[in-house]
Amino acid sequence: MSLSIRNRMPGTVAGITTGAVMATVRIDVSGGRELTAAVTAEAVRELGLETGSRVHALVKATEVALATGPVSGLSIRNRLPGTVSEVSAGPAMASVRIAVEGGVELTAAITADAADELRLTAGTPVIALIKSTEVSLDAA
Repeated sequence: MSLSIRNRMPGTVAGITTGAVMATVRIDVSGGRELTAAVTAEAVRELGLETGSRVHALVKATEVALATGPVSGLSIRNRLPGTVSEVSAGPAMASVRIAVEGGVELTAAITADAADELRLTAGTPVIALIKSTEVSLDAA
């Protein structure tokens, strides 16, 4: 299956907390870096997920927000520190590639205005922010 989703991170399920309808799945994506995905309990069953399962975490580039400093007081579970490796900006939108600590690479699609205001260039340290409800899972 081909997907337009830019961010596909291989990982291993580190833990699952299942409720009546929804579950949170913690995924080790590299060197101790974890992502949390909020998916349906039915999806956990259908994918056969359990601790140790290999998965791919999928995140649309439009669902990756960027911060240039420490962030507090947010409910966003996934906060991945990294460094901007490339910025491609057009009149309306910018595509920002981020080398996340631990070897993961992400792409964020943000407005060109935001990229300008944050002064993003190659080498800028950033924190990639991803809501757990925006992380999809694919059994590897």
